[in-house]
Amino acid sequence: MHAAESTFPDFFADAPQITLRDPLAEFLGAARGGVMTYRYADAVRLAGHSCPTVAGAWLMTVQGLRALYGQETPVRGEIEVLMQGGREDGANGVIATVVQLITGAAPETGFHGIAGRFSRHQLLRFDQPVQGTLGLRRQDTGGAVQVELDASVVPWTDEMRALLPRAAAGRASADELARFGTLWQGRVRQMLIEHADDPRLVRVAAWDAAVPA
Repeated sequence: MHAAESTFPDFFADAPQITLRDPLAEFLGAARGGVMTYRYADAVRLAGHSCPTVAGAWLMTVQGLRALYGQETPVRGEIEVLMQGGREDGANGVIATVVQLITGAAPETGFHGIAGRFSRHQLLRFDQPVQGTLGLRRQDTGGAVQVELDASVVPWTDEMRALLPRAAAGRASADELARFGTLWQGRVRQMLIEHADDPRLVRVAAWDAAVPA
């Protein structure tokens, strides 16, 4: 573990990780062969926090790409991400941020490419007809999957439910806040470690309606 990661909970290092090939990174000499490995700590740095939503987005993307590519290495920047809800609905913004980190897919603000290549512009779209939280579609084959998270599979503990109102209202003591943080990350750890491959937590299904939008 790098020294810079020593402040993170230990279980971050054991969470599922994913290796992708990014043709743009290869073209610009940023990574040998364009191969880069993403870890949960990268999503935490981007989001600025670790929570069930960040963990769920991480698992949905990793599991979705594994189903979509099988034994192949996913190609970052050549994956469309279709979000069911609007960009301001619920936690969609946080989920989309994590998915964008891994897939490279960007909304209208994304990179427009170089001489017609490597564009990530408009690969991430909202308000799409997806029967799940999000859909992932390969640009090369058109193959696609729909992914959905059921966080109720890993519920909060009773102790956490009791502490949350005090912590959120700023009335918790230092010891209670420390305990709150431990319990909070405890649920994240359960999702990422104990239930990482649980099909009840992350449901992935083939998407036959994957026609270009």
